[in-house]
Amino acid sequence: MSGQTEGDRPGVVVTGVSGRMGQMLVREILASGRLRLVAGVERAGHPWIGRDLGEAMGGASLGVSVTEDALEAFAKAQAVIDFTTPAATVAFAELAAQARAVHVIGTTGLSEDDLAKIKAAARHAVVVRAGNMSLGVNLLTQLTKKVAAALDADWDIEIVEAHHNQKVDAPSGTALMLGEAAAEGRGVSLAEVSDRGRDGMTGARKRGDIGFVALRGGDIVGEHDVIFATAGERITLRHVASDRSLFARGALRAALWGQDQAPGEYDMLDVLGLND
Repeated sequence: MSGQTEGDRPGVVVTGVSGRMGQMLVREILASGRLRLVAGVERAGHPWIGRDLGEAMGGASLGVSVTEDALEAFAKAQAVIDFTTPAATVAFAELAAQARAVHVIGTTGLSEDDLAKIKAAARHAVVVRAGNMSLGVNLLTQLTKKVAAALDADWDIEIVEAHHNQKVDAPSGTALMLGEAAAEGRGVSLAEVSDRGRDGMTGARKRGDIGFVALRGGDIVGEHDVIFATAGERITLRHVASDRSLFARGALRAALWGQDQAPGEYDMLDVLGLND
């Protein structure tokens, strides 16, 4: 996209812009040279509302305001990048669909009802939703699916994830994405084989279950292990993220990719060309 003018670049709105990921997204958009930041969105009553975004972040003026009016902001944009909360994301999905803006969703902890509402919005606009937007994790997802397909239920599957102490949902969206991949590889429904809670006298592990363990501490960015264990041997697939900016860069890549797609719901495997 060399030679682009400012007006040629897709305009982007960042929701939850005051948060750690929101500010990371702003910095990556400004550094990319391929996207144009048009607004930041925050909840009503937030102290950043009405301020210049650059100044609110402690830097120079950007000429971009922080607003609580998501619909007005989305109407000026070609993409919305959204790492917020399930309730906010569902509301943003409807507004992004009205604006026909690509909606890139990195929000985790979405319920089945939330997902159904997002799917409905995707009939009118491009939605790219992923529990994790890194290339490495999406490769891990594919590997997990293939290994699970090659091994029978005599191999126990355990997914262990670790994140910082401020993360509010567990298991992580990435862990669930890996669990879905393992279940798909085995030809089963994750909902029927998921084992998330172990405390006290739980009894022996059920054959065929996919177990989850969540660790929380310090400033861990993200670590995920998929363990396949049977009598006498064990296989571990692992991904470690040490820099949160990789998730932001993946989101920007999704926002650009979505500009050329038909309305529908996609994931990062589509963006990266890794889907079967």
